[in-house]
Amino acid sequence: MSNRIALAALVLIGATGCTGGQLEQGGPNLRGKVYVSSSVTEQGKPRALVEGTKVDLRFTDDDRLMANAGCNMMQGPVSLDDGKLSVAEISTTAMGCPKPELHQQDEWLAKLLDAKPSWKLDGANLVITGADTEIVLAAEAPATLEGGTWLVDGIMNGDAVSSVPGDAKTTFVFKDGAMTVDNGCNYQGPVGRPYKVDGDTITFAWDGKTLIKCRPDVETVENALDALFAKGKITYKIDRNTLTLTNPSGAGLTLKK
Repeated sequence: MSNRIALAALVLIGATGCTGGQLEQGGPNLRGKVYVSSSVTEQGKPRALVEGTKVDLRFTDDDRLMANAGCNMMQGPVSLDDGKLSVAEISTTAMGCPKPELHQQDEWLAKLLDAKPSWKLDGANLVITGADTEIVLAAEAPATLEGGTWLVDGIMNGDAVSSVPGDAKTTFVFKDGAMTVDNGCNYQGPVGRPYKVDGDTITFAWDGKTLIKCRPDVETVENALDALFAKGKITYKIDRNTLTLTNPSGAGLTLKK
């Protein structure tokens, strides 16, 4: 079968229409689930992936498959009928991979998906089997707001996102109804501020902060914190291990766990 990979910009990923509930046909509902490779074999022998990479398969709520092998993102409408994983038209981003091996790994995964491999669930694992390749993928547990530490890695202003400058480090911890923010300057733990969650909205009472002089890079993030907390209410969204916090004015932060 010919390779039907069509180069596309990343913004096209969200533009494909849904396929009418295909993920519920022919087996369990995989919508909203993410699977990460735990083993890969080819012709019965282990296949080593590029160091630091894994195969990620994400089944979206609008019946698309999003796949990644360490560089570009692939996506397309997907169905699971008759034990086959069928992606109608695979498109991929056109990002230049830092290593030729990553580009080759992208092509390998795209070829496997384009050939309509078989799929099955083995306990909590998803097993994808092609002509001479088998990938065993473990279900990824979704991150939760509480439990663990979130590290700020981006500053949002409307649709624009900028990286955290310098060595500025700011953390959030949500635990037992208390939100603790620590940037090593005017926002410092361990005292937490009470908060409540209603749907995707966090409300809180902020009782001010100290006013000491911070390093320029820390001050940049602190200004973003001031803007985020200005309204006393923020909206949150968790996508895998990424937390996005925004307020009604569009000011916000992205965080990683």
